[in-house]
Amino acid sequence: MTPRRTERIESVLSKRQPDLTVVLENVFDPHNISAVMRTCDAVGIQEIYVLNTKIPRHKKWGARSSSSAAKWLTIHQFEDAEQCFRVLRSKYNRILTTHLSSDAVSLYEIDFAERIALVFGNEHAGVSEEIRLLSDGNFIIPQVGMIQSLNISVACAVTVYEAMRQKSVAGHYQTSRLDTDTLLQLKTQWGLQDETESDATDQH
Repeated sequence: MTPRRTERIESVLSKRQPDLTVVLENVFDPHNISAVMRTCDAVGIQEIYVLNTKIPRHKKWGARSSSSAAKWLTIHQFEDAEQCFRVLRSKYNRILTTHLSSDAVSLYEIDFAERIALVFGNEHAGVSEEIRLLSDGNFIIPQVGMIQSLNISVACAVTVYEAMRQKSVAGHYQTSRLDTDTLLQLKTQWGLQDETESDATDQH
């Protein structure tokens, strides 16, 4: 691995955000999942949850654009909603769904400085009632057009870039925020740890 590649990986890992995640509920189109993965990688989200309670488990992520992003992410797949939410509750303080309801808050009212999971529903029905009941609340992306909906990958991108904006202001990208074990594990997965260990051995 070249020094430039090593520096790139180190830089990316130093900006990963362990307190922000995206959950995709029964998203049919692997190309939509692909686009979400690319966006999550771009803003420093490391973990993504893919929940399939009504559709078969995904075996691949579709377009070439997905394969390049998927290998840099930690992807969890679940078929059981309650099991998925138990894991989410152990890591995140709030779980919010994208759903147009009377009690929904604007995206811009969410405090992304806290540990938060964002749930996006499928292309046809959105987030299911089951998942809304398991979550802590709903949010909407403000719109002024005639069609009050966005493609799921677009909605996700708008949302997580607002999260990135807030987290940048809060200084979350200025220092590494991954715990030591996770950092070492990702370095190994990304092919960096073996080289780092070899360098350390050569110095003794």
